Amino acid sequence: MHIEAANLQVVLITGMSGSGKSVALHALEDTGFFCVDNLPPELLLPFVTLERQNNASRVAIAMDARNASALPLLPSQLMLLKEQGITVQSLFLDATTETLVRRYSETRRRHPLSQSESKQSAVEQRRALVDAIELERELLSTLREQAHVIDTSIIRPSQLQAYVKSLISVAGEQLTLVFESFAFKRGVPSDADYVFDVRMLPNPHYEPELRHLTGQDAAVASFLQQQADVTQMIDHIHTFLTHWIEALARDHRSYVTVAIGCTGGQHRSVYLVEQLAQLFGEKWITLKRHRELDVQPARVGPATF
Repeated sequence: MHIEAANLQVVLITGMSGSGKSVALHALEDTGFFCVDNLPPELLLPFVTLERQNNASRVAIAMDARNASALPLLPSQLMLLKEQGITVQSLFLDATTETLVRRYSETRRRHPLSQSESKQSAVEQRRALVDAIELERELLSTLREQAHVIDTSIIRPSQLQAYVKSLISVAGEQLTLVFESFAFKRGVPSDADYVFDVRMLPNPHYEPELRHLTGQDAAVASFLQQQADVTQMIDHIHTFLTHWIEALARDHRSYVTVAIGCTGGQHRSVYLVEQLAQLFGEKWITLKRHRELDVQPARVGPATF
């Protein structure tokens, strides 16, 4: 007896070469997904049909720009799967061009779209690599717009694995809100749908007894709760998001990422993420990320992505 279509969960992982698709795929494999890497888009529908016949319940598929000519097929194929009652989630892994260049340069791997030759100078090879990366961005732009984006530029593989597992664990029809704290000094997350700057708020960093703590600690929370500007900021963000989330849900959005940034990503942004997640968690599925706290900042080694 074949499994019902509604019981099948399909996760499609796309994104920039070198952004961590293999890491994400391994994370799903660890949680019981049957995983296939670099599946040609033409085989997506036959593959899903076969897995349904085999009574599979969860499958994950990775695709990249090596199948560029067939990538335009994907949006219509994913829509067809959804119409059949299959739960489909699309994740797009991204990273800055600088990060991708560094990863490729340090591993000496060849970008799948690169046309560079070994006899070229280092400058020419770098230029060719950048050109290949930008071409890949263009080829994948439509898929990026239709997927939930994860910026892997400055996170560790373990962080990426945790993010992927948390996203997949809340699979469903209802919109999921992802609240993420970050430090402006380390860059704005490129996966954010909305970015709020809270650097103008009173900073616990300048209170010696609070400096080593985070926005998750009671002492920091107590300090910030007493600040009228902090309360007003939370109210303003809450009002803005409340007004627009319903419209985003009607637009069939699966995830909305709200990034809250302060200078160090340790106190104010963390506290606001905790408060906003609690407020919106009463009605919506919410996830929390603290980019600078989840894993201590570290330079990502090229061999890990």
